[in-house]
Amino acid sequence: MTKRVVVGMSGGVDSSVSALLLKQQGYDVIGLFMKNWEDDDDDEYCSSREDLIDAVSVADVIGIPIEAVNFAREYKDRVFSYFLREYEAGRTPNPDILCNTEIKFKAFLDHAMRLGADAIAMGHYAQVREQDGLFQLLKADDASKDQSYFLHRLNQAQLSKAMFPLGKLPKSEVREIARKHGLPNHAKRDSTGICFIGERPFRDFLNRYLPTQPGEMMTPEGKIVGRHQGLSFYTIGQRQGLGIGGGKEGSGEPWFVAGKDMGSNRLTVVQGHDHPALLSSQLDALDMHWISGHAPDTARDYAAKTRYRQQDATCRIEALNGDQARFSFSEAQWAVTPGQSVVVYDGALCLGGGIIENR
Repeated sequence: MTKRVVVGMSGGVDSSVSALLLKQQGYDVIGLFMKNWEDDDDDEYCSSREDLIDAVSVADVIGIPIEAVNFAREYKDRVFSYFLREYEAGRTPNPDILCNTEIKFKAFLDHAMRLGADAIAMGHYAQVREQDGLFQLLKADDASKDQSYFLHRLNQAQLSKAMFPLGKLPKSEVREIARKHGLPNHAKRDSTGICFIGERPFRDFLNRYLPTQPGEMMTPEGKIVGRHQGLSFYTIGQRQGLGIGGGKEGSGEPWFVAGKDMGSNRLTVVQGHDHPALLSSQLDALDMHWISGHAPDTARDYAAKTRYRQQDATCRIEALNGDQARFSFSEAQWAVTPGQSVVVYDGALCLGGGIIENR
């Protein structure tokens, strides 16, 4: 019997080409458009209607059925509520990671299984392989597009059902495939940012859900240099939107957020990209998740990322109590941010990761 694959089609070029390639490979392909956010349906920043139209148009060209499914309630309960709690606590979460584990590879997967799917596919740039009875998550061949960072919390059951048709393709070839086969969205701009925020100003969005609690901006030496609008609206390493210039007495270099004191409602800022307060050689992480089910060897080096766009950094990992771990880096890392994820690699193999607690 032909293997049935349900493809998450967002209206973008990546998921569209994933569906096309699977159809060409002889799979029984069904498209599924996810609606994960409802609050701004009539908002200028919400493009879900246009995205659905694009997804349906692509499915028509490819010759596959498509349906729309609404996961807005699940998204609000499992992802958005966590997002707000973390920001309110002064941390900077990564909701896209939780969206993958809770929505795309859980709610979506469950729905796909009810449609008789043997597997699901997305437009992610990553790879999966089975080796010695275990499923492994690998980086995409196109390093500039690799999205394994966002997928590192998937488990064996989820990976066993996952297909990533774009894993070996560069983005330029994906667009060319879309153009060559007449997909109407072949030149569509890639979406950026968090899905429910879209292109809107981030602080304006948070203002709708979190209270504004202004306080002092000060240097590590205790000098007050300005006022902040609320600690929730700032993240470690942030440069834009601080509202303070170089100052006559300062170095003239730009200011960066270096820390938050939730107890005193103070924001610590420093001048200069390479200020020591922005550099960390060690961090502790919580809620560690290892894809294979086993923690890595503490006696050897691995590579890790503390943010998506960062280069791999050599580190050692020390297991702590339960699901905690301590990372020691051979070179200090810039703007390590509580709430973000540290993700571990052994070459191209993604081993898993955890939530940064402190640095």
